[in-house]
Amino acid sequence: MSERSAGTAWERLRRLPVWLPPALLTLVVTGSGLGSAQLWRDELATWSAATRSPTDLARLAGTIDAATGPYYLLMHGWTTVVGDSTIALRLPAVLAMTVAAGLLAVLGARLVDRRAGLFAGLLFAVLPGTSRYGQEARPYALATMLAVLATLLLVTALRRPSWARWAGYAAAVAALGLIHLIALTLLAAHAVVVLIAWWRGPAAAGIAAPANAAPAAAGSTARASTGSTTPRPDAERDRRAWRWLVAVLPAALLATPLLVKARAQQSRQLNWVHLVRPDDLSALPGGVAQSSVLGGLLVGVAALGAARLGRRAVLPVSAVLLPVLLLFAAAAVVPLWVPRYLVFVVPFACLLAGAALAGVPAPGALVVVVLAGLLGLPDQAALRRTHEWPRSAPVDYAGAARVIADGQRPGDAVVYSPRHSWLFLDLGIEYHLADPPRDVLVTEDEARRGDLWAAECPQPAQCLAGTTRVWLVVSGRQADPLAAVPDAKGDALRADFTVAQVWQRPGLTVALLTTRSGR
Repeated sequence: MSERSAGTAWERLRRLPVWLPPALLTLVVTGSGLGSAQLWRDELATWSAATRSPTDLARLAGTIDAATGPYYLLMHGWTTVVGDSTIALRLPAVLAMTVAAGLLAVLGARLVDRRAGLFAGLLFAVLPGTSRYGQEARPYALATMLAVLATLLLVTALRRPSWARWAGYAAAVAALGLIHLIALTLLAAHAVVVLIAWWRGPAAAGIAAPANAAPAAAGSTARASTGSTTPRPDAERDRRAWRWLVAVLPAALLATPLLVKARAQQSRQLNWVHLVRPDDLSALPGGVAQSSVLGGLLVGVAALGAARLGRRAVLPVSAVLLPVLLLFAAAAVVPLWVPRYLVFVVPFACLLAGAALAGVPAPGALVVVVLAGLLGLPDQAALRRTHEWPRSAPVDYAGAARVIADGQRPGDAVVYSPRHSWLFLDLGIEYHLADPPRDVLVTEDEARRGDLWAAECPQPAQCLAGTTRVWLVVSGRQADPLAAVPDAKGDALRADFTVAQVWQRPGLTVALLTTRSGR
């Protein structure tokens, strides 16, 4: 982009509301190729849960997935109205990221200035991580939106305290905790800002209204916007602190039972996660940005923005660092470290980066945003092929389902191996088949069991009796699919069936088994 064209683009952007360009850009980018990648394993869990009844959802929450239960209930209502297509399942995340980008621009404009908010929102829009989690039927995009909303409402309430503003903040924080428990670590950053504002005033906390802002209301609000760092009278300080404590109380009351239940389920829900290592921290920027290059770039530019802002950086810096450090500390004791759990801190890093970009001429800042978008193109393209990691290892549930659909006959059965794995082979096939074969080994399905996995027959040979054709779906590329099935299930299949044909699909192998009698 030339300097002249960048300057023209900037003049056009200046005429629009600050939230509109980032929101539109995010909507276009995250909406592009929304249905291209298949639902991956976590999204299949969302589909399975969302299509259950509220009673079955309550049973699921009591067994394995209490932390995600409120999100599943929300998606149950959504799919009841909109359907469960890939695009329908992912659309709430697209809308949430779109709103998050617009709110980020407003937050940046209020904390710094219009240019900082605009560039923060635009940079956020072009990050591959924004698309990755904005195209996923999981709660991370909603948590990101609510994190930015709660922070914006906190700034508003601290500048112009009123019970209505604190009520809005309380509702946002409560929703944040219900959607994503770990996102409540953001309250540590809010507490820091509240304590500083309580003792020294909003200016010392870096949240005083900019000099060119509209005049504040009379009384304590007017004093708060003057930039004075004189300690507040005791009564005024007490009101500010106590109102914040009261505002976070609903979130604590709602989140505590979920937290207790989730802690009891941790060994099942996160049995694939290990204790954190130091190198996990260094890999975090690339993980949440979904690009090592852009993750490093974002950290560098955000550091420049923090240095430029001075005390105005207290809120965004705390919102980035404290959740990360708290989760890192907890993950050194309990296996919790999953980079995507911290996606909600990315907007605050973008806010700091936007502040740095606001310090250079607008054409140059726009060039940086465009360059970031171009650098992220390979990762943007890759995540639209598959959501699996690494991107070179997709799992083609749809391809395996087509194989079965093309050759299926009445009376056919299907067997999955492994059944109890996070690949969710059964859910992946069932999602893509309107009329799947009979799951012959199932004795109790997922919904009735209150789990993400069905229960299988303890004596497979008896359950397979009378079946003449079986579609065997196994994970990985298997030259001999029957040999890949372990234990009694494998013994029963090998005793009575032979492989008639094998199909290889990325990440999966499908085999048609027929009885040895040839019937």
